Amino acid sequence: MTSIGGAEMVDWNLAVATATRLVRPGPEVSRDEARAIVAELRKHAKSSEEHVRSFTRMGTEDTHDTPVLVVDRAGWIKANVAGFREILKPLLDKMQDRRSGPGGAMLGAVGGKVTGVELGMLLSFLASRVLGQYETFAPASRDLPAGESGGGRLLLVAPNIVHVERELDVDPHDFRLWVCLHEETHRTQFSAVPWLRDHLEGEIQAFLSETEVDPMTVLERIRETAQSLAGGRPEAEEDDGGRSLVELVQTPAQREILARLTAVMSLLEGHADFVMDGVGPDVVPSVAEIREKFQQRRARGASRLDQALRKLLGLDAKLRQYRDGERFVRAVVGEVGMDGFNRVWTSPNTLPTKSEIAKPADWVARVHRKAE
Repeated sequence: MTSIGGAEMVDWNLAVATATRLVRPGPEVSRDEARAIVAELRKHAKSSEEHVRSFTRMGTEDTHDTPVLVVDRAGWIKANVAGFREILKPLLDKMQDRRSGPGGAMLGAVGGKVTGVELGMLLSFLASRVLGQYETFAPASRDLPAGESGGGRLLLVAPNIVHVERELDVDPHDFRLWVCLHEETHRTQFSAVPWLRDHLEGEIQAFLSETEVDPMTVLERIRETAQSLAGGRPEAEEDDGGRSLVELVQTPAQREILARLTAVMSLLEGHADFVMDGVGPDVVPSVAEIREKFQQRRARGASRLDQALRKLLGLDAKLRQYRDGERFVRAVVGEVGMDGFNRVWTSPNTLPTKSEIAKPADWVARVHRKAE
């Protein structure tokens, strides 16, 4: 991440190389098939713009500042490493200032090579699972363009989309459009709500500013985390969902910030799920079949190793965000309509809290009845 004790904590280039080498190969397609898939995904991304804007009633003129990129797994890895470096820069600068602190030489000895390999292993796991992603904090590069005036970029990971559509045995054309509707909703959220990006960045930077940068403290937290994970827990005690690696190394202040971030992310993901299903019946003939099979796939999970990694990385929490957020959006729209729901985008003060995500009526009472 930065230089401590004369050595880099993370070798970013090695992280990319490791992830690219370890990531599983995508489904087999011919060169002509690959070209056709890329072309269709671009076409669906374009057509999704009007579908989403019409359904959500969120007008925007800035979507063209956020390019749509159809990438393979290696391209997704490169884009995310670049995003990590961008958003973590303030923390890295802070750690740079502490490089000569106690324990700095110890971390320097561990070296960026080891950490780069570990990050690469993590990215290789994730790179075969993400269907699409709106990169809010995306630095532009020659290979990966981004918005010129603060806009991000929309990534569609073609091999993963093809893999899932084959696994579910659904109509590929419908499934590709269905995925594009979800991701286009994220692009619309950020392009139609100008303050949203800065608000999220502020929350993330506040979270990072609370991060312990003393190397010995970092080592102690990692050691405690490893001991907790190694000890395991009986299945009967997992009703609280367990604690991810991120949760295990948090300070109390970070937990408060994360609660707010969780509420926002639940809103964004749930809204995207609600939109993709709401638009679906008119433009995706097999949307009901796709949704049913996709939900079964989520519930079914994968191998025990895969499930353990999901819990460790907090991916189970992300799946809950889709579910809880979609319920919130559906309940609010059912009570006050789409225009009433769109008051959520007025300012940071009208965003739902974590408790309001679970109790949509409380948000309606606070935002609507108070205003009336």
